[in-house]
Amino acid sequence: MATQYSEISAADMRAAMIDSQLRPSDVIDPAVIGAMAEAPREGYVPAALAGVAYMDRAIALGQGRVINPPLVTGRLLAAAAIRPGSRVLLVGSATGYTAALLALMDAEVHAVEEAAELMAAAQATATDDNIRWVQGPLHAGAPDAAPFDRIIVEGAIETLPEALAAQLAEGGRLVAARREGAVTRLVQGVKTGGTIALRSFADMDVAPLPGFAAPAGFRF
Repeated sequence: MATQYSEISAADMRAAMIDSQLRPSDVIDPAVIGAMAEAPREGYVPAALAGVAYMDRAIALGQGRVINPPLVTGRLLAAAAIRPGSRVLLVGSATGYTAALLALMDAEVHAVEEAAELMAAAQATATDDNIRWVQGPLHAGAPDAAPFDRIIVEGAIETLPEALAAQLAEGGRLVAARREGAVTRLVQGVKTGGTIALRSFADMDVAPLPGFAAPAGFRF
């Protein structure tokens, strides 16, 4: 066929992703659905894998990193309850797909990535002025821009560094994935009295992020 991956077929794949993956799993927030219907996910994965960009699977980006399955991204964004103008710290932005979604949701995004090649790919693809790129250790966040209304950790962690938790504003919301032995659970929490009590809301397969391993004997 002359046209293997046209704009029309990509739009059809986005619609199928929403109808078969997101809506049946309670991702129904209009802002999330609207952003994921618009953002070209195929542009944030290796070119050879563009044809499977909308499948319900993680896609390897190199350097041990992945772009999460669409449903993981959708569930995290829905749980984050993003509002227009929200100041969002995105930890582990990789090639910039979730940052682009947040920008489409009218958030002010501070996207942290430590892998130089992934950051370069994200910046080359980005077109939105609402994204501020921060290259540095993921666990450090972006303290110079804190506090944030929302923190989204784009991967699985074993422990939440205090330095990162401190960057969330009082009343702000944090979402992430927490590794508990062989199980990974999506978690969310609101900062109250300086403390973030995380509770799980879904079991999902999420790749770990570097820099968040728990010390030996640590229990979340």
